[in-house]
Amino acid sequence: MLHQKLSNHISCGDCAIRHRAVCARCDDDELAQLEAVKFYRSYPAGAAVVWSGEQMDFVASVVSGIAALTQTMEDGRRQMVGLLLPSDFVGRPGRNQAAYDVTATTELVMCCFRKKPFEQLIVKLPHIAHRLLEMTLDELDAAREWMLLLGRKTAREKIASFLCILARREAALHMKSVGSTILIELPLTREELADYLGLTLETVSRQISALRREGVLNLVGKRGISVPDFDALQDIAGDDVDGAILS
Repeated sequence: MLHQKLSNHISCGDCAIRHRAVCARCDDDELAQLEAVKFYRSYPAGAAVVWSGEQMDFVASVVSGIAALTQTMEDGRRQMVGLLLPSDFVGRPGRNQAAYDVTATTELVMCCFRKKPFEQLIVKLPHIAHRLLEMTLDELDAAREWMLLLGRKTAREKIASFLCILARREAALHMKSVGSTILIELPLTREELADYLGLTLETVSRQISALRREGVLNLVGKRGISVPDFDALQDIAGDDVDGAILS
């Protein structure tokens, strides 16, 4: 497992994900108790955070970067089953082993909490427990939305839906309106995106090119995408809600 334990310490009150992470409901005293059990780790792109079945002695929030959740079948086939974006929570209190392979798809920084003390804080501090429950229920909603996307949506709708997810999360993280132009960075290569959405590489490339020609999005550099008209993107995605999948 390739990672670096960071020596620099970010105060919880100054953290970029403070208003969306597991500590979002905490008061100053509760934040101080979390500070006592936290540390930071960074991972280069491609590095494993944890392998399925391994013992986990920490839980964590993603501070920056993106990680992929994957499962491996007995015959060696692998399937990406989810992405962890900034403010998402990694690990499960009360569970000693990792349920998925977690791999950094970009350079990744995580705010980690020693597992046993964190489990004790959940019992002691209801704000942490309530926020963790809220995030877990949001994750369940997201899984149900993803079943719809994979099972019923067209290729065009799948790609637009995926970009909507990233755009909403980018807007929420930086507390911006989705009505303004949003710049997002694709966390996956087009090959990985095709695998994640159950499409071919050619289909992904063709649909992204079509959305660019229609002015729904613009390509910026190798992986950057700007979304000048979020409503148009959302219409193509077929979404009629404002993003419970992203809470």
